[in-house]
Amino acid sequence: MSIIAKLPYEWLVGLRYTRAGKRSGRNSFISFISLISVSGIALGVAALIVVLSVMNGFQKEVTDRMLSVLAHIEVFDASGGMPNWEAAEKEAFQNPQVRGAAPFVETQGLLLRDDVMRPAIVRGVLPEKEAAVSDIGRQVKHGSFASLQPGTFNIMLGYALANSLGVGIGDKVTMLLAQGQATPAGVLPRTRTFTVSAIFEAGHYEFDSGLAFIALEDAEKLERLTAPSGLRLRIADMHQAPEVALQLKKTMSGTLIMRDWSKLNANWFAAVQTEKKMMFIILTLIIAVAAFNLVSTLVMTVTEKQADIAILRTLGSSPRSIQKIFMIQGALVGIMGTMLGVGFGVLVALNVDVIVPFIEHLLGVQFLSKDIYFISSVPSDLRWPDVFKIGGLAVIMAFLATIYPSYSASRVKPAEALRYE
Repeated sequence: MSIIAKLPYEWLVGLRYTRAGKRSGRNSFISFISLISVSGIALGVAALIVVLSVMNGFQKEVTDRMLSVLAHIEVFDASGGMPNWEAAEKEAFQNPQVRGAAPFVETQGLLLRDDVMRPAIVRGVLPEKEAAVSDIGRQVKHGSFASLQPGTFNIMLGYALANSLGVGIGDKVTMLLAQGQATPAGVLPRTRTFTVSAIFEAGHYEFDSGLAFIALEDAEKLERLTAPSGLRLRIADMHQAPEVALQLKKTMSGTLIMRDWSKLNANWFAAVQTEKKMMFIILTLIIAVAAFNLVSTLVMTVTEKQADIAILRTLGSSPRSIQKIFMIQGALVGIMGTMLGVGFGVLVALNVDVIVPFIEHLLGVQFLSKDIYFISSVPSDLRWPDVFKIGGLAVIMAFLATIYPSYSASRVKPAEALRYE
């Protein structure tokens, strides 16, 4: 009480007006509208926090699944091959960010089984090295990643790709390569028969339906190469990939081409960022509607309190002080709504993994079918900078909503306000 008593009288009156409607029957309607304003701001803030957290969760989930197969950085030699890849590997490890390196060859082909044909990206790797740059070895569902040995012409297929071709472990598939060979009948595509020795499931449809692995030496023979195409690197912090790629280009010898994971998926990340921005704008409108409710609440409060304003003016209050009273009242309503919204939104965002299954069980539905989305649960990634940004935006909008009503209150003329009292 001592702290409140020391506040300027504008704060004391503003606090009293904020609570007055709950004590007086004639102010019950204004109190109800004020409650709607607080609830609207809280709902908008909570919705924005939860939706952005879920979108961040989906982005993180998909990114993690992509990077379980993709390398953080790919290094190519401008000549088309990297015969001294071991030396290049040593140079790459001189950068403290680099944690793993593996040579590779990548090509495109068509996989044929009976009358079914599917396109695929075919990557030649060394299984013992690949574990340092990707998690593909741990994603094998059937067979063994180590079966990709030179000269065996074994192949590992994605789960969806194997299903579409109708093949399993031990079955044969024919690979057609774009680089043809000249024959008396013309240029025909080169073919090679492979044995399916493993099937993996990365949990990302693009990879599970369009990616295959073979031994590095077999890939070199298919492409008529004498060396790997380049190196795939994994670094300590994937978000530093563009900067590390620039550093490696300066420190590694030779004419090299660097490609980091963000450039490989630039369109997808741009689409996600655009979608997040649009959702932020759309859901911010909920807060804006609540701010308009706050304007109407304050306008009605000013109309109902004109006699009080006139008395304060006759006692010596300045128009600026009157304006400050109603700005304080509106700001308090905005802060209350924001705090409630932040608390509720953070609580829901941190417990999405519990709340969503409960709702699914209660309603007997499944929001995400694994057969369609490859994700069976709704992910959530709460980021505190987003929370602070949303909370700050709500408070600012609430404060802006107080400007007109408080200005109109400061323009009330005491004589006219008290004429019919």
